Amino acid sequence: MKNNIDIKSLAQSTFELEAANVLALSEKIDTDFVGVIEKILDLKGRVILTGIGKSAIIAQKIVATLNSTGTPSIFMHAADAIHGDLGIIQSDDLIIAISKSGNTPEIKVLVPYLKQTGNILVAMVGNKQSFLAENADYILDTSITREACPNNLAPTTSTTVQLAMGDAIAVCLQTLRQFTDQDFAKYHPGGALGKQLYLKVGDLSDNNGLPKVDPTSDVRTVLISITKFRLGATVVVENNKISGIITDGDIRRMLEKHTDVSGLNAKEIMSLNPKTIERSELAANALHLMRQNSISQLVVTSEGQYAGIIHLQDILKEGII
Repeated sequence: MKNNIDIKSLAQSTFELEAANVLALSEKIDTDFVGVIEKILDLKGRVILTGIGKSAIIAQKIVATLNSTGTPSIFMHAADAIHGDLGIIQSDDLIIAISKSGNTPEIKVLVPYLKQTGNILVAMVGNKQSFLAENADYILDTSITREACPNNLAPTTSTTVQLAMGDAIAVCLQTLRQFTDQDFAKYHPGGALGKQLYLKVGDLSDNNGLPKVDPTSDVRTVLISITKFRLGATVVVENNKISGIITDGDIRRMLEKHTDVSGLNAKEIMSLNPKTIERSELAANALHLMRQNSISQLVVTSEGQYAGIIHLQDILKEGII
């Protein structure tokens, strides 16, 4: 313990203060908040968020959240706005200006220009008597009791509250728009979250080839098939119907049980009733099935017919896990 300061208590008091101020937002959700949501739902343009300092960083995060949940948004830095960036604003846009005090020099310079555009101006502000609040069409009250900073100076509680207000806006819009997980995947095609929602089993198994042997295939043929495709298994197929599967584990068990394997065939060493999954299923569902059964591969089918193998490594490479 350094200088008799209880580090654990300091951290806990930070959480308690910020949590209390976030919870207090519930009492500040009024007709202005409802009005902002309704205006955005009817909006033909975009939501433009602006701010200065730490509020600008929060604005950027809110923009990212809105864009990923179906509300077209853009960030405009308050300091850059009066040096050319006001051209970002189009006639159908709605502007949300974020500021704790609502009285910073940059905000006082910017607000008159924003009013000239004729766009709806929303103030997400910690001071309802501020210059920003007095000139806004709607006020989102993000006032706090104090910052978590021991000097009550560094934006800590205030930015946490702003972030929570932004999340509330995004969640309300997402819910009212009935924005589904499939919609979410369209906006996240390259990320792990998106892949969980759109990547299909067939997208992966189609790259693996089609390891298979006949029920009468000898051990050598089985081993060549397993080795060639490097999936740790081959499927025993008769008339394109799945009879069983032979995995690396089945080969080991065969060698433990038999001294002479020259007379054995695939039918005698295969495992019956292998776990299968349709190629149209999500790859995330394949992962769940593998975990559930403690296996590393699944036989892929297409309308009941053998269509390949998907391996755990295929899913790992996509970052879905």
